[in-house]
Amino acid sequence: MRIALLTDGIYPFVMGGMQKHSFYLTKFLARKGVKVQLYHCVPHGAESPKKLNGFSNSELKNIDSKCLSFPKPGKYPGHYFRESWSYSEDVYKRLYQELSAIDFVYVQGYSGWKLLKEKQAIKDCPPIAVNFHGLEMFQKAPSLLSLFTRPLFKKTVRENIRLADFAFSLGGKLTNILRNEGVKDERVVSIPIGIGEDWVVPYATMPEVVKFVFVGRYERRKAIEELNQAISRLDKLKFQFEFIGPIPENKQVKLKNVKYHGSIRDQDKIKEILVQSDVLVCPSYSEGMPTVIMEAMASGMAILASDVGAVCEQVNERNGILIRPGNVDDIEQGLKAFVQMDSTALLKLKEASLQKVQEHFLWNVVAQKTIDWIKSIGI
Repeated sequence: MRIALLTDGIYPFVMGGMQKHSFYLTKFLARKGVKVQLYHCVPHGAESPKKLNGFSNSELKNIDSKCLSFPKPGKYPGHYFRESWSYSEDVYKRLYQELSAIDFVYVQGYSGWKLLKEKQAIKDCPPIAVNFHGLEMFQKAPSLLSLFTRPLFKKTVRENIRLADFAFSLGGKLTNILRNEGVKDERVVSIPIGIGEDWVVPYATMPEVVKFVFVGRYERRKAIEELNQAISRLDKLKFQFEFIGPIPENKQVKLKNVKYHGSIRDQDKIKEILVQSDVLVCPSYSEGMPTVIMEAMASGMAILASDVGAVCEQVNERNGILIRPGNVDDIEQGLKAFVQMDSTALLKLKEASLQKVQEHFLWNVVAQKTIDWIKSIGI
C-alpha cells in the first residue's frame, strides 16, 4: 500500500499538534510496512532537512520525504489563506506526476486544497480524506475578535471537506460538527490521535501536595485568564501549580505556589515534570483531541478539562473531571475538588488514565486502525 501524506510541517521541524500527529502517523505507518510519500514543509527561509529526525533506518526505507518551503508570511488580512492556498499549489505540482502510483491520499488541514479543487478532472484519482483536527472555527468563540475571523475559516474548511471523499474525525463532539456541516455518516472516519509507548510510565505516583500543570502557549482560546481567576480564588488552599509554555508576564499569577517554566523544548524535561505531577488542567474554549492530554494521561495524571472537541473520548469520571469551556466557576470547583480529594481516590483516577492510554491510544493501535479502514474501502 502506498499513501501520500500531505501536511504543513512535521515535528520537530515545525511545532504543533497537527505536525506531531503527522510525525507519528508517518512513523507507525512506515513501521507497519506502508509506503509513505510524505509532502511536508519548513517555515519560509528555513533550511530543508537532509534527513528526517526521529525515524529508524528501517522506517526511513518506507518513507519518501519531499520537503517544501512554506510561503513567506504576509501582512494583510487573509494572508494565512493565501499562503495556505499557495502551499497547496506547490504540493499539487509535486504530487500530480506521481498520483498514478498512489493508493490513498491523507490530507492534513489545507495542504491538499489545490488537489481537492482539481480532483474531478483527474483521471483515476485515488480516494482523498482530509483531517482538520480540532475544527475550532465551529466551536465556542473565546472573544468577539475571534468571531470576525471565523466566517472565512468556516467557508474554506467547508469547501475542503465537501470536495474530499472522506473526512477524518478525532471523535466526540467533532463528529457531530461534521454531521452538522452535512457530511454523511459513511463519509466520516472516526480515528483518534495516539501516543508513543515511550511516553507511558509503569505506574502512577502520589506527591505529598497536589500539583497541577498547564502546558501550552498563550492563546485566548486556552482560557488562561479564566484559569488565573480560579487559581487566585484558592489562595487559602494548599497546592502547587506549574505552567509550561511561553506565558507573557502580564498574564501570570503572582503567587508563591505558582511556578512558570517558560518554553521547554526538551521532551524528557517535560516528561519529568508531568510524571511528578497529579492533574493536567486544560480549560480551553475549543480543542480537537489535545496531544498534551494524551501525554499527561501516559504520565499517570488525572485530567481537569473542558468538554469540547474530542476531549470526552480521553476524559470521563474514571480519570478526571469535565467542565464547561472557559468557565471560571467550573475551573475553581474542579481545582478545589482535586485538592480536597482523598489521596486514594486521586490515585485511582491517575491509574485509570494510564490504563485508558494503553488500551485505546497507543500509536501502534491507531496506525493499525487507519490501515484497516483504508483497506475496508477496497484499497
